[in-house]
Amino acid sequence: MRRIVSVWLIDWPVTVWARSAGRTSPPDPALAPAVPLALIRKTARGAVIHALNPAARAAGLHRGQTQADALAMIPALTCRPADLEADRSALESLALWAERWSPAVSLSASDDGLDGICFDMTGAAHLFGGTAALPDRIGARLAEAGIAARVAVAPTTGAAWALARYGDPERRTLSVDDDSLRASLAGLPVEALRIGTDTTVEARRFGLKRIGDLYPMPRAGLARRFRDGDGVDLVRRLDQALGLSAEALVPVRAAPRYRVWEAHAEPLTETDGITARLPGLAADLVAALERDGQGARTLTLSGFRTDGTVSGLSVRMSRPDRDPVVWLRLFREKGLERIDPGFGIDALMLSADLTEPVTARQTEMTAQVADDRAAALAPLIDRLSARLGEGRVLRPEPVDSWIPERAERLRPALGHVTPLADSGDGRRRPVLMFDPPEPIEALAELPDGAPARFTWRRVSRRVKRADGPERLSPEWWRPRPDGRQVRTRDYYCVEDDGGHRYWLFREGLYGREYAGHDDERAPSWWMHGMFA
Repeated sequence: MRRIVSVWLIDWPVTVWARSAGRTSPPDPALAPAVPLALIRKTARGAVIHALNPAARAAGLHRGQTQADALAMIPALTCRPADLEADRSALESLALWAERWSPAVSLSASDDGLDGICFDMTGAAHLFGGTAALPDRIGARLAEAGIAARVAVAPTTGAAWALARYGDPERRTLSVDDDSLRASLAGLPVEALRIGTDTTVEARRFGLKRIGDLYPMPRAGLARRFRDGDGVDLVRRLDQALGLSAEALVPVRAAPRYRVWEAHAEPLTETDGITARLPGLAADLVAALERDGQGARTLTLSGFRTDGTVSGLSVRMSRPDRDPVVWLRLFREKGLERIDPGFGIDALMLSADLTEPVTARQTEMTAQVADDRAAALAPLIDRLSARLGEGRVLRPEPVDSWIPERAERLRPALGHVTPLADSGDGRRRPVLMFDPPEPIEALAELPDGAPARFTWRRVSRRVKRADGPERLSPEWWRPRPDGRQVRTRDYYCVEDDGGHRYWLFREGLYGREYAGHDDERAPSWWMHGMFA
């Protein structure tokens, strides 16, 4: 006889939000139980209520109601944005925690989203006091964690789901067996069969308000009464709830952890001993990664000492890799002597803390050279980061900005950095750029002529060739740090009589941003970079 446990997490989004808001300082005033709270999400209908706390629900609000209607009913309603990703992540963590009761724990959903977990306890209920005591035990454990829940045990997944959400509201736990299954479901509303809203409305229009109303009806006729396949779905859900049709559970699985051990009868007291055993650990870990098509981004070598403490060393890589030669070189660059053996190391563990899939990539022939260069640069980045420190090896990352000095920023090279791509519109940027730009004195024809001569760093230069202007409008929504007015820039690529090429710009426009008034600042010239 199967035993399926369904746990309905009442107000789960509010519970997740409250745990996050409680860590702020000072705490959010909406955490007070007497304050009506609604979590809002954006839909095609606009802002609607995703979840409510008990105070808001007692005031007459309901899920799916628009935020405007809710505020009209309760002007003092406190609204906060819903975070569906955080809700799902927290629910997956709870499912992994629930593996103490069953190795197969899956997420369960309703029309309002993920709001519960479900797991199979067949043949294992006696380990936790029996079927009758199991739901009380689960409910009490969740209550200790501050999670409001209702638990139901039934022979089928559909029945357990329905009883947990639509069973006796006065009871927090409920358990039924095969003999009482049909009777327990008969009085529940048809929406307890996990059918859509349209199917529920149509079933009620036919007078089918309770699950028991469906029992005497022939399956074929029931399926034909509804349009667009809703009747087939209704019959399928009914058969699943009654155990006439099978339903599989898809368990949540934690991300695989890759680690290998090696225990030693005689403790290791020297760094040379650690170095000698590291290749064997690396080979075993590579075999596990290759089996799953993964590559390591972060490796940690841990030494478990005889005094009960752990000494470790971690290295990171810019690309997923499973080459043991590369790993050993990085650990040597980082310094294996940093692992202090103390009075001896009883065991060594090598773990891949962060992994990514390693798949074959097919690139265009024109992109093959660039891809090969990036692959060849990765080992150098890894070695320099291991030797100098991750925060000292940087690479540029593009930023969404038209202003050149804001168009990129430096990030640690080992992080996930978006590569700088060619703009594709013919814009030229110098290899050497000054941040901030340096002021120059220029002689140019008004209003938009290129400079004929300019003085930079006390040296006068005559312009032989010039190209431009390239006009960049100011980002008015990003004020300057020094509070100065943000103005239009005209950029010029110029070459002096010595063959040196420069990137200059004039900040400000004659006639538009400057008319010669005393309270206005005249356009100025700046040196922004040099071409190789």
